[in-house]
Amino acid sequence: MNDPQVIATRIAEKFSDAVESSSATGIVVKSDRLQDVARFLRDTPDLKFNYLNNVTSVDWPDKFEVVYHLTAIERGGPPITLRVNANKQEPVVPSLVPVFRAADFQEREVYDMMGIRFTGHSNLRRILMWEGFEGYPLRKDYKEP
Repeated sequence: MNDPQVIATRIAEKFSDAVESSSATGIVVKSDRLQDVARFLRDTPDLKFNYLNNVTSVDWPDKFEVVYHLTAIERGGPPITLRVNANKQEPVVPSLVPVFRAADFQEREVYDMMGIRFTGHSNLRRILMWEGFEGYPLRKDYKEP
């Protein structure tokens, strides 16, 4: 039950407007449905993706992408990958901290390194770089001072 295509179909059955695309590499979910989809994957008994492995991001030429890997610890099997696109000029996605507490420091790291803001995160501030550091060092357009 860890086939991304099958899981994307299950998500689309529950939330018809949530899935933008899916492939063997994961499921692209609309930003405004991210928390709903994450709760569905966590709480549905035969899915039970109850562990957030990691949160990371990718700087594409035309967008940012936030990537989440979820695992069904009790059920087993490979992790599933959720992806959410963010606008390049004003990158904002909802926080998954209300769904997975483990997202807390990982979202802060993505914010610190890439400048992607997570709405609803109660403590979104730098975690690796110092306050006052200018820019986001993992963006492709970052220039060292």
